[in-house]
Amino acid sequence: MTENTQQQTAPTTELPTQYAPAEVEGPLYERWVERGYFEADAKSEKPPYTIVIPPPNVTGALHLGHAFQVTLMDALTRRKRMQGFETLWLPGMDHAGIATQNKVEQQLAEEGKSRHDLGRDQFVERVWQWKDEYGGRILGQLRRLGAGLDWSRERFTMDEGLSKAVQKIFKDLYEDGLIYRAERIINWCPRCLTAISDIEVEYQDDAGELVSIRYGEGEDSLVVATTRAETMLGDTAVAVHPDDERYKHLVGKQIKLPLTDRTIPVVADTHVDPEFGTGAVKVTPAHDPNDFEIGRRHDLPSLTVMDEHGVITVHGPFLGLDRFEARSAIVGALNEQGRIVAEKRPYMHSVGHCSRCKTTVEPRLSMQWWVKVGPLAQAAGDAVRDGSVEIHPKELSKRYFDWVDNMHDWCISRQLWWGHRIPIWYGPEGQVVCVGPDDEIPTGEGWTQDPDVLDTWFSSGLWPFSTLGWPEQTPDLAKFYSTDVLLTGHDIIFFWVARMMMFGLYAMDGEVPFKTVALTGLVRDEFGKKMSKSNPNAVDPLDWMDAYGSDAVRFTLAKGANPGADVPIGEDWVQASRNFANKIWNATRFAMMNGANIDGPLPDASEMSATDRWILSRLNETVAQVDAYYEDFQFAKLSESLYHFAWDEVFAWYVELSKTTFFAGGEGAKVSGRVLGEVLDVMLRLLHPIVPFVTDTLWTTLTGGESLVIADWPKDSGFRDEAAEKEIELVQRVVTEVRRFRKEQGLQDAQKVPARLTLDGTPLVAHEAAIRQILRLQPEGEGFSATASLPVAGATVALDLSGTIDVAAERKRLAKDLAAAEKEKAQAEAKLGNEAFLAKAPDNVVDKIKGRLAKADEDIARIQAQLAALPQA
Repeated sequence: MTENTQQQTAPTTELPTQYAPAEVEGPLYERWVERGYFEADAKSEKPPYTIVIPPPNVTGALHLGHAFQVTLMDALTRRKRMQGFETLWLPGMDHAGIATQNKVEQQLAEEGKSRHDLGRDQFVERVWQWKDEYGGRILGQLRRLGAGLDWSRERFTMDEGLSKAVQKIFKDLYEDGLIYRAERIINWCPRCLTAISDIEVEYQDDAGELVSIRYGEGEDSLVVATTRAETMLGDTAVAVHPDDERYKHLVGKQIKLPLTDRTIPVVADTHVDPEFGTGAVKVTPAHDPNDFEIGRRHDLPSLTVMDEHGVITVHGPFLGLDRFEARSAIVGALNEQGRIVAEKRPYMHSVGHCSRCKTTVEPRLSMQWWVKVGPLAQAAGDAVRDGSVEIHPKELSKRYFDWVDNMHDWCISRQLWWGHRIPIWYGPEGQVVCVGPDDEIPTGEGWTQDPDVLDTWFSSGLWPFSTLGWPEQTPDLAKFYSTDVLLTGHDIIFFWVARMMMFGLYAMDGEVPFKTVALTGLVRDEFGKKMSKSNPNAVDPLDWMDAYGSDAVRFTLAKGANPGADVPIGEDWVQASRNFANKIWNATRFAMMNGANIDGPLPDASEMSATDRWILSRLNETVAQVDAYYEDFQFAKLSESLYHFAWDEVFAWYVELSKTTFFAGGEGAKVSGRVLGEVLDVMLRLLHPIVPFVTDTLWTTLTGGESLVIADWPKDSGFRDEAAEKEIELVQRVVTEVRRFRKEQGLQDAQKVPARLTLDGTPLVAHEAAIRQILRLQPEGEGFSATASLPVAGATVALDLSGTIDVAAERKRLAKDLAAAEKEKAQAEAKLGNEAFLAKAPDNVVDKIKGRLAKADEDIARIQAQLAALPQA
């Protein structure tokens, strides 16, 4: 089933009695790295498989969301490496412009300084020092998780090569007319003091106020409503719908703007909804995006009334007030003048907040740099439509199209000092020069560089190809681009996925940046609530790794990973995964101590018992099932499949059924030992991508192989034995039924019970010894008297429970079960005897009812036989 081409040493059965993750994981991971297992070779003739890690922020620390996605990416790349692909999983970090600058500014504030005290160059140098000292902590934490990343290719969005790529694509886009500078409304954060993009604004319902204000006098007056009264200082018009009869006489006229000495026009614009409110809206072109567009259509002036801190700049009684202080003061002044028609408090409405600092965002007219996204977004949408890129799960494609098909031009300039500075230079005569990576910077008096930096997502958008060496035509770029899979959370499909698609298709001449986008959900607590640092439900995955081991955390995360769906997780589940790792360890250790081995080829099927053939049949079915689930990114299903196979089929059934064979010794024990070795070998290979540490430790001990990291991935040999599977299913039915009966009688698992097994005429004859051993059934001796008889699977198990069974209670229980079975039979017969029902019901429904009837008949016969076997009172 597998081909092992590694250097091998003699296998050993020496394993500690208990698995200690803390002692194993760190040294084992360092051994993997030192041996270069994760390093990809661009010169290799193997087919490539590439994933670039979504770069975590340089300021970040590992959280469960990171651990979740890293576990899944590691599973994908480990499997592909074992399948013979030249596998590159490329690591790196994002410079996180706003977040990192905030960190260093906080550090300076503790010293009583600001960035302006240092100046730009010294401040940037200070940020680099901070990055070298504190940044990148998360990369070490990824090692702790077992991430098989190619650390020799680690990248940083501000390193020299990626900075060159940023300059190159900026100049290309600029010269193609796809980057331009314009004064437009942007989202401004008065705390971070920078523009932020639409998708960096988080909206939430805030309790504000809705104030209705009368503009103008007498018949030439109208009422407008606003939640931001302070912006009225910048009003330059009132707009009404052109068909609104109430205001037609005012269109074109000037009306008095309260609290000022200005008059403003009434304009007619179809943007206004005459059915909403009074049908009249105040127009503040410099402080509202919709008003800005109305202003452009009617050539209205734009008056900025607040500075970058949100402080009023208009001369008068409100000068110098914070925007929220000014709001109250202006409403008070309007009340004094009798201009307030109505006030509503609290008024719940949606308000934008900076996603980083949670400050209320202020729409503000500003000169900024923009990407003209129209043609880029069209190409990004078409690549998914024509199948060049597959979004998985497919139902999330709609969200992607909703975004790329309606994308607005992207504001890419940020008023920061940390980041990629915009490569535009301004000359003394009004010259504007875009400087590429190989261009000379203009010199001479009067030349200055644009002070802004680029949005962090601009450089991140180049990640799939800039990390491989672009714009140089490197061996890495030739070998590993396009990448195969982008695995990321559905929450950043807008932030990152769309931008990489736009830039990748543009820079790489239409070649997509990745072939598949596998979208995951978000990790939540066990009750489905979002985890947050501000809530007590936040979990540090390192704490769980310390307590239960990295394998346990990884398996828990993978087991919850249904495509696109959020992942609930609780500590109890991690404990259960730790128990699974311990079970793998203990059962494998027991098997090796009792003869499990991989010496020589597998014996011929004709030499094997039905139990041996059954487990090999189930093994091959599991290989095929796991492969199918991997190709469909069904991590939860493949993890559940592996759990069921290992715990239930291998350890709970095969090992237990084979104990009598092992204890007996001889040729049968040798055959079963080789089969068990094969099963463990393949099972550990299948489990390795999800739980790499415990599996590698066990596998190298079992096989003498160098490491599972470079072992071959199992293949389905095609071996199936339906007869053996049916035969063992009969054994399982007998064991399960007797176990159920014993439990109901309150018998201890280890308590031995005399029993007569009537197995003649069934395949169960060959399994009598195993059945007796598992169920603790002694041979019938003198004086044997059956007090209970269990007919099951064509056989009968008669038990002598003299002195241990309450006959009256057992008769009562069986009578209750019989009544339930007879009721089920009656209901099924009624439906099947209803011609009207049969005429309408689908075939599968009818078949299901027939199955229920057959099961009821079987239960009735079984229970009646059990009742007949009970001693008479």
